[in-house]
Amino acid sequence: MFVLTLPAAPHHDLAFGHDALVVCDNVVRIYQTDTIEVQALQGLDLLVHEGELIALVGASGSGKSTLLNVLAGVDAPTAGRAEVAGHDLVGMSRSEQVHYRRHVVGFVRQQASLNLVPYLTASQVVDLPLTIAGVARRERRQRTAELLELLGVSHCADRRPVEMSGGEQQRVSIAVALANGPRLLLADEPTGELDSETAAEVFAALRTVNRELGATVVVVTHDAEVSGQVARTVAIRDGRTSSEVVRSQESEGAPASAEEYAVMDRAGRVQLPRDYREALALTRRVRLALAEDHVEIRSDRGEGA
Repeated sequence: MFVLTLPAAPHHDLAFGHDALVVCDNVVRIYQTDTIEVQALQGLDLLVHEGELIALVGASGSGKSTLLNVLAGVDAPTAGRAEVAGHDLVGMSRSEQVHYRRHVVGFVRQQASLNLVPYLTASQVVDLPLTIAGVARRERRQRTAELLELLGVSHCADRRPVEMSGGEQQRVSIAVALANGPRLLLADEPTGELDSETAAEVFAALRTVNRELGATVVVVTHDAEVSGQVARTVAIRDGRTSSEVVRSQESEGAPASAEEYAVMDRAGRVQLPRDYREALALTRRVRLALAEDHVEIRSDRGEGA
């Protein structure tokens, strides 16, 4: 038997995610290649609030990268509702997409070489998006210096990528993504190619911009050390959010704690962990029983199963 505890459902008429910066409501993304149809996102729900720093985890092919591309405005959902800071990612025009990618969202890729330009110094590459946005020279110079200082790479101002370490390259990449002051910063495996010590430095930089600049940060990671340092870790499985781990901060006299929750989507679907399903022989059909404060899930093979 598997028990779901149900809190009393709040009554409200407000739209789903009305107070969130990022809203994904039953988002579907289908790719068609020749005769093969791949459903990368299968009705995914996700809310991210202003100022959060969260981690997205999941196996390869779970839909993490597709979700990040949707939030980055690079890819559009096939169906559902996706919004960031009030911008409709489903119905944006081409000009709206350009504005969105320049001013609302910043993107840090795993390979620093994709974030930087080989022949530009750190100062020049951070200055580039500011120049494209039409920012005045004095303001560009000040913004560039402030970001490099905040991220601990001001000593790299006149260095090109080949003259920087991997960690320095990635921290400069974060500065580039933050140049135009985006509301949302997306990082796709930013520590995936780094050793543990350097990875810790890069993640500390992400925490710094979240705390000091108020940027909302969503990090896709396979690194357990990284996912263990955020207040909320969202797991994606088979194109849907499946569970969340919520961590409390350490307080005086009380250590930090973590609690894992199954996520129920807007259609009432819950993904049960595989070890639970196997332990109770739960297959295609299950028996449900409603108790006063929880739901019981039993195998359809009988009471003794």
